[in-house]
Amino acid sequence: MTVRAPEGDDHSDRNDGELAIRPAERADLLAVVRIENESFPQPWPYEAFDRFLGDPGFLVAVTNGDVAGYVVADVSPSFGRQLGHVKDIAVHPDRREMGVGSALLSRSVAVLTAHGADSIKLEVRRSNDRAKRLYRQFGFEPIRRIPGYYGNDEDAIVMVRQLE
Repeated sequence: MTVRAPEGDDHSDRNDGELAIRPAERADLLAVVRIENESFPQPWPYEAFDRFLGDPGFLVAVTNGDVAGYVVADVSPSFGRQLGHVKDIAVHPDRREMGVGSALLSRSVAVLTAHGADSIKLEVRRSNDRAKRLYRQFGFEPIRRIPGYYGNDEDAIVMVRQLE
């Protein structure tokens, strides 16, 4: 999938290339881990990403030859249904607000749907209003709160999107 950065974006000077979404490769892992470390207070280690290599739901967004973001997602059985789970998604700080997260989430939903998901869930920090807005734009609705889910005792909001 190739998408163009939105015209007239304030940040267009930093993104003069097209954005490509593709399966993650071993060569991407260091860039993915750097983005993870810059994005989260309790980042996943390298080994966690290494375990997902080859899974159809581990995708990277690449622009100008650089990894701009990534998503890790999968499908697993749950009470007789197939539940998609967006486990991790992040965009490099210099590439935020440029459509990278939307492109990753869109492709992830398509991959999970193609692999039989009936619905998709994700967890998001209660304080992460930007991410919650993005997920709502993609049809995710908050269904419950998990107290102290994150290491700093912050609650998670579980959001779900039903697929047709």
